[in-house]
Amino acid sequence: MHAANGSRTRAPHLPQDERRAALIDATRDALLEHGAVPTTKQIASAAGVAEGTIFRVFESKEALLDAVVRESFVIGDLFDRIEAIDPGLPLRERLYLFVEVLQTRFQQMFGLMAALGMVSPPHVQDEGSRRRAQEEGPALVERLAGVIGDDADQLSVPPNEAIHLLRLLTFSGSHPHISHGSVLAPRSIVDVLLDGISATPAPAAGRTTP
Repeated sequence: MHAANGSRTRAPHLPQDERRAALIDATRDALLEHGAVPTTKQIASAAGVAEGTIFRVFESKEALLDAVVRESFVIGDLFDRIEAIDPGLPLRERLYLFVEVLQTRFQQMFGLMAALGMVSPPHVQDEGSRRRAQEEGPALVERLAGVIGDDADQLSVPPNEAIHLLRLLTFSGSHPHISHGSVLAPRSIVDVLLDGISATPAPAAGRTTP
């Protein structure tokens, strides 16, 4: 936020843990905006604080970047966003929203990895983070299957297989290099999965074509 004279409005005083979270969020935004590691001046500007504030919270810029990586590659609010999808919507509409949520997360991860020069997601080193990652995997699959809910009979494969295919399509279709710069829209991803691209439907099981 900027003041009327053009100078940046300073962020209000916050408790240490809230200031830490705000600096992590601001650094993540700056990484995605610049596509490269920002300077501490750019980070301070994004957070609306004095540059010295960064070093009262983090011992170094590298420590701040490490915190950004740790916080950005956990599930975060993904569960809440998936659970907020209205179960009363038609299945196709629910899947559109689901892919939109998933694509947003993938694209943020891809952007951060590119800005930080990472070729793969960070390796989880501490025991607590490793345990959390192991628990989040099955919990995420359970929530994704919940998007399909009682409409599994509309699919020719089990919900978990459908979710697996949808995640693969979303991942590859959202990656700027894998998609050769033509990132797929959520509707395209879902429509291809549900309808295919064949102009002639495949014959039903047990039938033979004349």
